[in-house]
Amino acid sequence: MIIEIDFNSDEALYLQLRNQIILGIATSRFREGDALPSVRQLAENIGINMHTVNKAYSVLRQEGFVKVDRRKGAVIAIDIDKIRALDEMRGALQVILAEGYCKNISREEIHSLIDEIYEEYGGL
Repeated sequence: MIIEIDFNSDEALYLQLRNQIILGIATSRFREGDALPSVRQLAENIGINMHTVNKAYSVLRQEGFVKVDRRKGAVIAIDIDKIRALDEMRGALQVILAEGYCKNISREEIHSLIDEIYEEYGGL
């Protein structure tokens, strides 16, 4: 498992770890049922505190990307309620699109950007 953490970033380490795992799911590096490394193992591999990894795993569990299995530990389990996910995405996009609108970014440019990003995930 390749996780890249930027220790110079202003973004919290647990959020970077969360985002890297979500990107890994989106790009099929991680698949449904894959076990993630133990908290201790991942903390040692990356060189961060175990509590930071535990916090990232907890957030992923709350968001429905991971479930905790007593035998396997943290396991990829993509069971997000689609309606809830769409509502959350709508809220985030409203602000991003408003910013773009204020900066005169066209609908075509936005659609092109979305298409480009989707292509990175295999054209889902």
